[in-house]
Amino acid sequence: TDQEVAVAGGVIGGILLFVLIGITAYLLWKNFCRLFSYEKLISPVKTKNANAIFQDQPTSEIQLKSTSRSRSVPFIIPPTLHGRDWINLTNEEHVQEDSDPYMVPQPGPRSSFHSLAGAYVVGTINPELYKFPEDKSETDFPEGNIGRLWFSIEYEQESERLLVSLIKVRKLQPPADSCSPFVKIYLLPDERSCLQSKTKRKTLNPQFDENFVFQVSSKMLLQRTLKFLVYHVDKQKKHHLLGQVIFPLKNETLTDDNKLVIWRDLERESLEPPSEYGDIQFSLSYNDYLGRLTVVVLRARGLKLQEESHAVSVYVKVSLMNHNKFIKSKKTAAVLGSPNLVYNETFSFKADQTELDTASLSLSVLQSIKGEKTHLLGRVVVGPFMYTRGKELEHWNEMISKPKELVKRWHALCHSM
Repeated sequence: TDQEVAVAGGVIGGILLFVLIGITAYLLWKNFCRLFSYEKLISPVKTKNANAIFQDQPTSEIQLKSTSRSRSVPFIIPPTLHGRDWINLTNEEHVQEDSDPYMVPQPGPRSSFHSLAGAYVVGTINPELYKFPEDKSETDFPEGNIGRLWFSIEYEQESERLLVSLIKVRKLQPPADSCSPFVKIYLLPDERSCLQSKTKRKTLNPQFDENFVFQVSSKMLLQRTLKFLVYHVDKQKKHHLLGQVIFPLKNETLTDDNKLVIWRDLERESLEPPSEYGDIQFSLSYNDYLGRLTVVVLRARGLKLQEESHAVSVYVKVSLMNHNKFIKSKKTAAVLGSPNLVYNETFSFKADQTELDTASLSLSVLQSIKGEKTHLLGRVVVGPFMYTRGKELEHWNEMISKPKELVKRWHALCHSM
């Protein structure tokens, strides 16, 4: 019996020792878990603002720290949905509504992953980085603007067709209270035929979305120019020109898979009739810092061609003179002969500021025919008081008074050398 008592005492002692060890291990494990436990929220989650998302009403307020990104938004991986309701927050996050207490991370250093009602906050998103760029062509209209036109162009090489889509016009300035606009489209130098859009009734911002086709060979394409004329139809069925857009094709890359969407501001057409030998429009600009004189040859109208045929071409020769001595000249590309031509070519000349009182520019419009001598159609000279008067002198002086600005004007051509 003494042996049995000893054995029973040993078994009981072993069991007590095992229980003691278990209790000790449990207490140590519980203390260890407390270091990584989360503070329980007594009240439901409430919305505060974009920078204070979660709030414990009776105790403290948990705020999102936004030191570098004041408008950052927490990026949350949501838990599995089990038919529970969701609360919309002010900045469009969602937090699951549940009867169980919500868990929020304790302040202080933590892992980059925090548990939040079964979800995990893995970082923040800056909404400013995901905004679409604003299309300023719809909002930024310069002072004096009379309208803006949008269109697209595409060229089919195999069928040799130029596809023009008239998209829309915005901010028209009609002569009357109401406006019923339509658009005529020309492919210069052919001004005898045009394509016309439908008339849009009583709107200053017509939406056309119409397609037009011009048949033109690939060899002649880059010598052509699109011309859009925007008209208003009044109650008496009279047409009033509101503005025009001139768009040369020579600088564009047109292919089957390259559809260009373009917008241009409307320009007023000159109401003055062409002069005897025609007119030329160009811009002048002088950069006093670089000592550079810039000439932009824009267009010519009302030219008196010696012969109208497919072999006729017209170009403009720009010459810089000093004390009536030739310094340097440059030429535009030759364009198919027509009374109205578009160039849009830019030339620059070196000219010191001290030379502007003795320098001048000569622009000559020349017609060439294959196998024949070049023929002068007209000429204009702009420069200081020493050489010019009237509009030519005004243009030169305005260029000097507005450095680095392009000053654009029409000038009548004369036939004297």
